[in-house]
Amino acid sequence: MTKNRQPTEEEGRELRGRLLAQARRVVVKVGSAVLTDDQGLHLKVMEGLARDLCLLVSQGREVVLVSSGAVAAGRRALGLGGRTLTMREKQAAAALGQVRLMRAYEDIFAGLNQKVAQVLLTHDDLAHRDRYLNIRNTLLTMFGWRVLPIINENDTVSVKELRFGDNDTLAAMTTNLIDADLLACLTDVEGLYTGDPARDPEARLLGTVARVDEEVEAMAGQLSGALGTGGMRSKIMAARMVSTRGGSSFIGPGREPGTLTRLFAGQEVGTFFLPQPEKMHSRKHWIAYTLRPKGFLVLDDGACRAVASGGKSLLPSGILETRGHFHIGDPVRCLDRNEAPVAAGLVNYSADDIRRIQGMRSQAIREVLGFMDSEEVIHRDNLVVL
Repeated sequence: MTKNRQPTEEEGRELRGRLLAQARRVVVKVGSAVLTDDQGLHLKVMEGLARDLCLLVSQGREVVLVSSGAVAAGRRALGLGGRTLTMREKQAAAALGQVRLMRAYEDIFAGLNQKVAQVLLTHDDLAHRDRYLNIRNTLLTMFGWRVLPIINENDTVSVKELRFGDNDTLAAMTTNLIDADLLACLTDVEGLYTGDPARDPEARLLGTVARVDEEVEAMAGQLSGALGTGGMRSKIMAARMVSTRGGSSFIGPGREPGTLTRLFAGQEVGTFFLPQPEKMHSRKHWIAYTLRPKGFLVLDDGACRAVASGGKSLLPSGILETRGHFHIGDPVRCLDRNEAPVAAGLVNYSADDIRRIQGMRSQAIREVLGFMDSEEVIHRDNLVVL
């Protein structure tokens, strides 16, 4: 099978069966639409999920649960109805709901003789390499103790610039953080369809996806219903993040009992996303997918070719424009003349200094700035082609 061709049904079954059999470390993400209903937390669904996860643990797998539901649980407990909440109200509701959510998990897993632990994160925790590695070591220690970590975003303290945006992104980052083999997103739809099944009678469920490309992204945009367009798109983007690090992903129904058990038993359920053959190095993946750009560099055509195809560092001579305010070591995105992303990287000079040397040869850096820390604006070791 060529890398860009979607597999046949028979090829898909064979590939997913082999990858699932080899999966020793698994991240499972479950959303609020699955975990909550009009009465609050959906305890029967949570109980079924816990049994599935404990079965995976009993098979010798290491499992992390990324669970939404704190804001929804707090909203219902406080009787706030369906009105739009302010940021302060969401954070307050999350504080109340997170207690209820973890208490429910603690009680359910205790009945199954499985210890669990709470881990609350913000994007800022993963954006600093030392804290990123510390979180990884903490989770690996829990695995050694046979403890199942339950991760959620720390909604009570998260502000816009510290947020992941959604728990699909958090789950994908967690998958790559611990080098997990599989990310399983349990949601309120069957999986990824070729069209909107509510409107298109010919829409079919995709069993296996080889690569997330523009066609697959367009399918995500056609889905309507409770999940919403953004919801499926974020899951597709999460699958792409995981695939570039060599992991597989799965999207399937979360309210149906035994979905994970059926998946690992080889039954046809949901949509499975294959890993990419070119596995991105951990640190470069962190630069490309975890760090948020502090600014942008617009490159000329020659620099775009050198960076994207030639494996070269970015020199000041290829920079047409510098946007934003950033410092040495900050992450930036490199764009072509048409604003399309070319690469991500960590800069060796501040934005103000790059503006002074952009378009010049490296030999002129010392004369213009009075110093030269590096000939490159971004060294290829800190540069990731997007």
